[in-house]
Amino acid sequence: MGFVPVLGNDLHYTERGDGPPLLFLHGFGSCAEAWYHQAEAFSGRFRVIAYDSVNHGHSSNSPAGQPEPDRADELEGFLDALGISRPVLAGNSMGALTLLRWAARHPDRAAALIPSGMGVQPPGGPGRPRPAAEPIGDEVLFVGAEGGFTPDFPAARPDLYDRYVRLRSTATRIEAFRHPRTATLVNPGRDELAGLVPAITSPMQIIVGEHDWLAGAGAHLHELVGGSRLAQVAGAPHNVYYQAAAEYNEIVSSFLAEVGAAA
Repeated sequence: MGFVPVLGNDLHYTERGDGPPLLFLHGFGSCAEAWYHQAEAFSGRFRVIAYDSVNHGHSSNSPAGQPEPDRADELEGFLDALGISRPVLAGNSMGALTLLRWAARHPDRAAALIPSGMGVQPPGGPGRPRPAAEPIGDEVLFVGAEGGFTPDFPAARPDLYDRYVRLRSTATRIEAFRHPRTATLVNPGRDELAGLVPAITSPMQIIVGEHDWLAGAGAHLHELVGGSRLAQVAGAPHNVYYQAAAEYNEIVSSFLAEVGAAA
């Protein structure tokens, strides 16, 4: 683990293994340590890195009452701080949106891109996937995450579900759940992505769960980005990388071998 200053915030990150940099970007409310399945699977071939975005995990909180720093700017700063020029980027949900916005700025810089649980809404689609969360009360110490998984997962695998809840319910994240910040998405904005992602030339593997509410957005992203690949994991939820880690890892491994991203 390590810490690095980015945009005036103290970002925590995990790092394991050697080889080409493979950076995982977590979703809203999640954390770097939730990628532990992937760290185990890929650290023999890659330098596996995951960082806690501001207001998540063990990173610092941004000032309450002010908009959050732009997460694409944060990714830029993190890559610069670690001296990474040509990463493989994999992100889920919010992390995938950050990945796509960064790639719209740098269409050919990444060695490979792996967005999951995210995409670009087709014309006439539902728009924003979910409304902003209401602040939690002071009595809440562990924040559930049922919406990211299939309805049967908490009961079927309480060990994995409870572990995910514990990993994400850090003091930093609880503070941000109690005092939600406004997200900043500029250069580009979310609504600009449909016109920008067709220019991305870095190899792209899109992964969606069968039961992800954003599966249609992932399919539309595939239509927009020429040469991209789309994989749908049967029975999997929005957090496909966690609940269906074995299937997710196999797709990622095959894709990275195909495009020659491994050492």
